[in-house]
Amino acid sequence: MDSEKLKDFIVPIGLIVLIIAAIGYYAPKVYENYNGYISAKTEVQNKQNTIQEKQARLEQYRKKEQEEKNKEKESEKAQKPFYKPVMSGLDTEAVIAGEFTEILQLVRANQIKVRSIKYEYEPSDDTFVAQAGSQYNVARLNMEMIGNYSNYDNFLKEMFKHEHFLDIQSAEIVPYKKNKRVLLINFKVKLYAKK
Repeated sequence: MDSEKLKDFIVPIGLIVLIIAAIGYYAPKVYENYNGYISAKTEVQNKQNTIQEKQARLEQYRKKEQEEKNKEKESEKAQKPFYKPVMSGLDTEAVIAGEFTEILQLVRANQIKVRSIKYEYEPSDDTFVAQAGSQYNVARLNMEMIGNYSNYDNFLKEMFKHEHFLDIQSAEIVPYKKNKRVLLINFKVKLYAKK
């Protein structure tokens, strides 16, 4: 009787044993796959975050690069041309004379008096003379001038606006002892011209 009743339950018991065996066999693999999926998902998320950070950095670098290019373009536009004499083949004194005339016109236009001017042609300490002396004429002028504050202020502004490249090296200003409105000015400037 017991064996006959057991025959009816053999198939369901066999199925239960088979299911338990399958679960025992496949559960670790499912668990491994699930862990692999979670770690892969985490890795993908980390890499996406890294990509976003690097794209943000790349965008910042591109912006900086564009800003630098814009600054370079602006500085190229702002660069002043060198004085170019009408005739070629002139010596340094003759070439610089044309540009010096422009500076003297600025001095006169601003009612500044010149006490003395010292010239130094092709100064040896100048970078242009040392590295590109065959292409440029250079003259250093040391001008001693007398003027008042407003005239000298206007003169300096016009020198900065001057159409040709020049190098204002120093400007020493001392008020005259007897009249503080009058300035004694020692003004050093380098003039450059293309040969």
